[in-house]
Amino acid sequence: MAGDDVTRMLAAVGPRLRGVRERRGLTLADVSRATGISTSTLSRAETGRRKPTLEVLLRLAKEFAVSLDELAGTAPAPAAAPVPAAGPRGTARHGFGDGKAVLPLTRYVGGLHAHKHVLPAAERPPGRPRQVSHEGYEWLCVLYGRLWLALGDQDLVLAAGDAAEFDTRVPHGVANAGSDGPVEYLIMFGPQGERLRPRTPPAAGRRGTGDRKAAE
Repeated sequence: MAGDDVTRMLAAVGPRLRGVRERRGLTLADVSRATGISTSTLSRAETGRRKPTLEVLLRLAKEFAVSLDELAGTAPAPAAAPVPAAGPRGTARHGFGDGKAVLPLTRYVGGLHAHKHVLPAAERPPGRPRQVSHEGYEWLCVLYGRLWLALGDQDLVLAAGDAAEFDTRVPHGVANAGSDGPVEYLIMFGPQGERLRPRTPPAAGRRGTGDRKAAE
């Protein structure tokens, strides 16, 4: 394996660790208690500031019930059994056991990376989303439906076209705020605090996305 391939593989491990952990609804503290690995080591491994050792990867693979090949990206082993998640026009997507579908839009080679997320319609009013916090910076844009964003002490409902950006060290969580259909949104995430860099000013006289509505 060429040196560049090894570098790309190591750069991809951190986001995969974070993705598997979050799909299981675990915090860094949860994983630390279960594995004996410090939260600072886990955080640095997820954000790429530290290359995880083989011992760390073995412990995490055992805790997450995944293979080392999956964490390294050398085998297409899914993290959970896929189930169909219907889009707004009836298109089927593959997701996870909770109905959430995630479509990676970029390869994990460091820097900003993007995902498209789809949350199914809520059968009943959801409880406040469970919040997590970690290193990094996130930009989120809703494409369809209504998304409940719990950001620190704030509760925001974002509609199609609304966007939010925030430091992911602030506790945050999301849920579908509507019962009439799924919600689709894009995420751009900088694991080491990378941000989008607008090169053009907003058009004169145009308003922004407007005031956010408080969650009911």
